[in-house]
Amino acid sequence: MTRIQLYDTTLRDGAQGEGISFSVEDKLKIAQRLDQMGFDYIEGGWPGSNPKDNEFFQKAKDIQWEHGKLSAFGSTRRAGTKACEDRNLQTILATKVKVAAIVGKAWDFQVTNALQTTLEENLAMVAESIAFLCSHGLEVIFDAEHYFDGYKANPSYALEVLQAAAEAGASVVVLCDTNGGTLPWEIDAATRAVVESLGVRVGVHIHNDAGLAVASSLVAVNAGATHVQGTINGYGERCGNADLCSVIPNLQLKAGKECLTKENLGQLTRLSNFVSELANQIPDDKQPFVGRSVFSHKGGLHVSALDNALRKALEEAYPRLQNIWLTDYKVRVLNERRGTGAKVRVLIESTDGVQTWGTVGVSHNLIEPRRENPGIHSGDERRTSV
Repeated sequence: MTRIQLYDTTLRDGAQGEGISFSVEDKLKIAQRLDQMGFDYIEGGWPGSNPKDNEFFQKAKDIQWEHGKLSAFGSTRRAGTKACEDRNLQTILATKVKVAAIVGKAWDFQVTNALQTTLEENLAMVAESIAFLCSHGLEVIFDAEHYFDGYKANPSYALEVLQAAAEAGASVVVLCDTNGGTLPWEIDAATRAVVESLGVRVGVHIHNDAGLAVASSLVAVNAGATHVQGTINGYGERCGNADLCSVIPNLQLKAGKECLTKENLGQLTRLSNFVSELANQIPDDKQPFVGRSVFSHKGGLHVSALDNALRKALEEAYPRLQNIWLTDYKVRVLNERRGTGAKVRVLIESTDGVQTWGTVGVSHNLIEPRRENPGIHSGDERRTSV
């Protein structure tokens, strides 16, 4: 299986979500839980941007990390300054982390309009910032902001930015869909072009503004990316980020890509709920893979792949069954936290056109709940009381 690096940014990008505010202790607890789960990188925040992140990195120095590498986020040096004199880069060094994620512009429009500098200076900002941090022993991950927009507008320059980052020593170049509006097939084409052009690990960081963050992350991996960034439960600004609680099981269970150990993969629901609690958010019952409702359904074809089978087996001995049909059914999961091992209660209502009766059954197996409380009533309008 191909190993995919997991980079979690719940504590920084996720914390920018509306209504989410982590205390320093919350952040430390989440970081340690992610480490125990086997995440490769845990982004703690942007040191220097606020007192909370400064305190987090100060306390994080005393923690023995078992698997994950703690990462500090920052930006390239400012235009017209030296990397060694840039306050942002100096603050990253002060955290004593082993990994830094540096964001830089990959869209020529952003360079000339947002930074108000030249394309050449931007390349120097990227290369010099990465080289400076690498010279101090840090592993540097380069986040190419607005990469897909930049690739659409000026592909040669967007690739030139990544090349500058790779040559300066970046271990991973991350293609960011900062606006979250790039379509999956556009993600595919742009990612393939980078993988074919650079001899460095390629990653993706997708926002969910078009509801495509998970799908686009999977497409990027299929195109050759081996590093995926996202957040637990998809938390993040605006519409959020790629939800790692969906990305990970899709990659590992469906696409054959190794992300976590089998044991840790089985703890994903608990991780999701743990982060929800600390974020003071109500868990989404319909969240794929980890939501409470993922195993609850009305039975559909199962009740119908069962009614037909019973009729064929019994109608020869009991011909009256030909005039009896199913009118309604309901399935309730009684202990959904046990997943496929949960008990289900099945309520079935039948009629012969004159009388209506209901049956209730409970079992671990949806197809064989036992008959517990049958009742028969005269008149179509009456139902069994359960």
